[in-house]
Amino acid sequence: MSEEENKALIQRWFDEVWNQGNSDVIDELLAEGGVIHGLADATGQPVRGLKAFHEFHNQFRGAFPDIYVSVDDIIAEGDRVVARCSVRGKHTGEQLGFAATNAPIEFGGIAIVRIKDGKIIEAWNQFDFLEMNKQLGVL
Repeated sequence: MSEEENKALIQRWFDEVWNQGNSDVIDELLAEGGVIHGLADATGQPVRGLKAFHEFHNQFRGAFPDIYVSVDDIIAEGDRVVARCSVRGKHTGEQLGFAATNAPIEFGGIAIVRIKDGKIIEAWNQFDFLEMNKQLGVL
């Protein structure tokens, strides 16, 4: 895939998977064995594979059903895409393991994604979940 196609894939990932909550697109854009560093499964390990990502996605979107991820910058080189993002939403669900706070959240982050055969094969996320947790009153 070209660098422009890779950038379009990542833009689609944020638009459809996160902003629209379309979980069917996960299977289309994430490789079966894909690894997402910076997001943790129930054991604290990086999210690996479609099943684990679906679980993470359901939990996070359940806690923040109106989540919106804006891609502020996107850069591609070879098989890698970097996206600088702003995230906002409101904590109205209890899927994070505690009662909904109804608190608004707003934080930033960066994702570096490696694409192979038109699918995300590996990603490194550095999103400011510490700031998110402060806004929720968890910390």
